[in-house]
Amino acid sequence: MAEILGRIGLSFDDVLLVPRRSSIRSRKEVDTRSKFTRRIWLNIPIVSAAMDTVTESRMAITMAREGGIGVIHRFMPPQKQAEEVSKVKRAENIVIEKPATIRPEATVKDAKDLMSFLGISGLLVVDDHGKLLGIITRRDVLFEDNRRLVKDCMTPRSDMIVAREGVSLEEAREIFRSHKIEKLPIVDDEGRLKGLITSVDLVKREAYPNASRDSKGRLLVAAAVGVKERELERAQLLVEAGVDALVVDVAHGHSEMCMEMVKRLRIIYGDDEEIVAGNVATREGVEDLASAGASAVKVGIGPGSVCTTRVVAGVGVPQLTAIIECAEAAEQMDVPIIADGGIRESGDVVKALAAGASTVMIGRLLAGTDESPGTIVMKNGRRYKIYRGMASMYAMLGREFMMRDDAEALLDASEYSYYAEGVEAYVPYVGSASDVVRRLVAGLRSGMSYLGARNLDELRRNAIFIRISPASVRESYPHDVEVI
Repeated sequence: MAEILGRIGLSFDDVLLVPRRSSIRSRKEVDTRSKFTRRIWLNIPIVSAAMDTVTESRMAITMAREGGIGVIHRFMPPQKQAEEVSKVKRAENIVIEKPATIRPEATVKDAKDLMSFLGISGLLVVDDHGKLLGIITRRDVLFEDNRRLVKDCMTPRSDMIVAREGVSLEEAREIFRSHKIEKLPIVDDEGRLKGLITSVDLVKREAYPNASRDSKGRLLVAAAVGVKERELERAQLLVEAGVDALVVDVAHGHSEMCMEMVKRLRIIYGDDEEIVAGNVATREGVEDLASAGASAVKVGIGPGSVCTTRVVAGVGVPQLTAIIECAEAAEQMDVPIIADGGIRESGDVVKALAAGASTVMIGRLLAGTDESPGTIVMKNGRRYKIYRGMASMYAMLGREFMMRDDAEALLDASEYSYYAEGVEAYVPYVGSASDVVRRLVAGLRSGMSYLGARNLDELRRNAIFIRISPASVRESYPHDVEVI
């Protein structure tokens, strides 16, 4: 017999947080640090969604610089996804352990092509034994014949300033200051190349003091994988590229296939890799994924603005109730949960975290930014970007083309429409993702101050939700005025 639960499922608009006595004098006193996984801490609890209209390397770099993290989507060939991860890991470093190199016998054209592909301004020239011979930059090759050899155009080792292994950050800073150089190669006693420090990376480190970084000073980044057998190869490429967390990303995370993938990844990588899995909407889902080896669990079935699972399949749990129930299980299993979907305003971020989430995953609010993939389109004189659910018809059709060569064997688009659990939509262009994230964090700090919470643990302890009526929802927004 079917069971009808006696409780009523609640979404963010169904409740408000009751203000509490507060001793906070300034919102700067509020600490927004939180766990993304068991071992990864973020300075702000915001994650960009693993969607092909939201997160690639550009978005992931911005998210990490702001103190959060981005999850690079899996709807691209594995090698390309690994390259996107590498771009994030190369974006900022204390020491670049494997700097880009080229052989002296290569041509100027080879050097130009490699610098263009990697998006860098110079290459270190090494021999077959890794010994540093010189450096070649865009300035060196700008007007050179493409057929000339690198060794004939490079700045030789004898004219370069280098540092020995173990050089400190302060020592490197003084070398940059005194010699007015931009790149500082690191060599061992035999002159073999061991790394590179750039002045740009030092400047970026000061410009983004709140950035999420790994132990080597590189920006944090996560990447999604699926549950099919072939995804193990994708995972391996991502790990080799330096990914900080693998996210097993499927619509129904409480499935045997998802749990099996988590178990296999855990067996292959042991405790060396952080594994996130989801999505689920019940405490049993959290318990089973955590037992399989997940380091964090994503929560949310159907709350996203372009998701139609609840309408098409009749399945889901209202997001606030899902977070509260999953958080209880997560605390017992010692895993953080990520509230994925349904965030429309900064107040929803506060509610999700107060309900027990450690971080929130956001798609729509970031889809209209400069950093999201895709171009700006004009519609009725206004600027938009395209945003789509990953179970929408064209998203599924795109994946089929990506994975198969025999286009004639593809299902018709009309047949995909029967399976779709998402839509494609326009979202207004909103400019910088940094501005969006900073507004969300400002709202979070404000909400925490109203509850007298100096950190997210105190936010959860102080949280009291009150259910509200539709009239109260209307009262919460501007009303009886003409907004300018």
